[in-house]
Amino acid sequence: MSVVYNTTLKNTRMTDVVSAIGTGGKIKIGTAGMAVTLSTINLPNPAGTVTGGVLTFSGVPLTDATAANSGTAAAAIVTDASNVTIISGLTVSSSVGDIVLSSTNIVAGQPVTLTAASITHG
Repeated sequence: MSVVYNTTLKNTRMTDVVSAIGTGGKIKIGTAGMAVTLSTINLPNPAGTVTGGVLTFSGVPLTDATAANSGTAAAAIVTDASNVTIISGLTVSSSVGDIVLSSTNIVAGQPVTLTAASITHG
């Protein structure tokens, strides 16, 4: 049987995640397993809001004007300003996932647009 937390505790834990991201947080988009970082998208401060155990990232849509590398986006992490990983194992797609992009086909030098991003506390 899986562990179940009440909503108040879920909100507290997810709010702590927002605090850990802090000023200068980023979402890094990568290939499978984050083997290659394709794009880095800067987050606003605060990075998101929490309601009902769900962290919804703020400022969406968010754009990286110039992708660093080419490839198919499949994974993402969230870091703080010092590039310390705060959240890993995020899914990426162009329709449904933790991180939703306008396209998962990333081309170096081209813009990357994040159209939705949220994480639900388990």
